[in-house]
Amino acid sequence: MNGPAPGWETEIEDENAVLYPVFIALEGRRCVVVGGGEVANRKARKLLQARADVVVISSEVKPELESVAGEVLRRRFEEGDLEGAYLAFAATDSREANAAVAREANARGIPVNVADRPSEGTFAVPSVLRRGRMQVAVSTGGASPTLAQSIRGELEGVFGPEWAGLVEELAVARRNGEKADERLEAEVSRCLSRLRG
Repeated sequence: MNGPAPGWETEIEDENAVLYPVFIALEGRRCVVVGGGEVANRKARKLLQARADVVVISSEVKPELESVAGEVLRRRFEEGDLEGAYLAFAATDSREANAAVAREANARGIPVNVADRPSEGTFAVPSVLRRGRMQVAVSTGGASPTLAQSIRGELEGVFGPEWAGLVEELAVARRNGEKADERLEAEVSRCLSRLRG
């Protein structure tokens, strides 16, 4: 099942709409991915990284997707499949199936991402750079997914692997009610200086 190219992001409704950026805790939450191809695979893997309970619904499922999903229903989407879902993703190569997922999600008040017709969905998935606990999300609101992916690529060089350790040290200091020490503050300043050029 094919969908948009990797790094594709969506435009919701009005071209001037501003999407509200948010990071959501999904651990233990039922997230339904309808589709069994590469787009569904990418979405399911990101959900699993967030420790969501992932349910995949598709008559055809790639082996790598089947191996990571918590539950796989090898069939077409049916009304009622979103019962108890926290998030839904319509990522099939069928316009009709994606529209059915969107209709049910919208009727139930479940946030839904629709790969082939973003205007039917209620949220977009940005291009994300992750370094340990730190995540940097880039979106152009669908105006240019290629630009969002390029910006994220540039940020990968600026925010190198060392940021994971820095963020972890800051988390430990905060958890212990301490202020970051001078060495840590100097390291953060050094790393941030690369952003300024």
